[in-house]
Amino acid sequence: MFETDVLLQDLREILGAVPVTLAMALAIFVFSTIIGSLFAFIEYRRVPVLRELVIAYKVAFKGVPMVIVIFLAYFGLPPALQFLLSLVGIDFNAHLTPNWVILVIAVTGCIAAFQSEIIKGALNSFDTGQADAAHSLGYTSSQLFRRVMFPQVVVAAIPDLTTSMMVIMKALSLGFAIEVVEIFAQSQLTAALNFYYLEAFVIAVVIYMVIAYIVTQIADRTERALRIRS
Repeated sequence: MFETDVLLQDLREILGAVPVTLAMALAIFVFSTIIGSLFAFIEYRRVPVLRELVIAYKVAFKGVPMVIVIFLAYFGLPPALQFLLSLVGIDFNAHLTPNWVILVIAVTGCIAAFQSEIIKGALNSFDTGQADAAHSLGYTSSQLFRRVMFPQVVVAAIPDLTTSMMVIMKALSLGFAIEVVEIFAQSQLTAALNFYYLEAFVIAVVIYMVIAYIVTQIADRTERALRIRS
């Protein structure tokens, strides 16, 4: 039922997709955190008009299944980009955009909505009494943010940001729908060649678990280090 002889061969093939998967996941995490932080600050500061647009964005991207967003980006992003480039006179065939780029953009758009909630929650957890105390000591707004607010917000957000990293890893498995080969897709392709599906997916599960463990350890150590500093 379970063939151990094929495990080593399958492992080598599936491991080949790990660097690409991690690179896409890291890019999505960075971009979505930056965008989500911007959205969170807009809501936190209650910026008129922009705040309403951010709320509408979050409702849309949190409510629509991610696979639909990926397909919308796959079919709609290249022609839209082609049209925009033609308006500014740039001659570029946007239809040649790599599928992995489309996947990164689509997943980033979805995850940014969730990152915004994480950062907003961390911002709301900040004690405003500390801000008043800092201002009374002569801190400027930028000094308050850098020395007092930012370290505490980061520490508060780390656990949820760690979870979002694993959500990104799982979301990338949807890339198989648009022919992007990552860990899950490579497992399917490997199994399709030798018909040992159980073995291939067990290896994929182990790889995902190892990645989750490493990410969790890094996050825990980072959180402990920041707590000591702050």
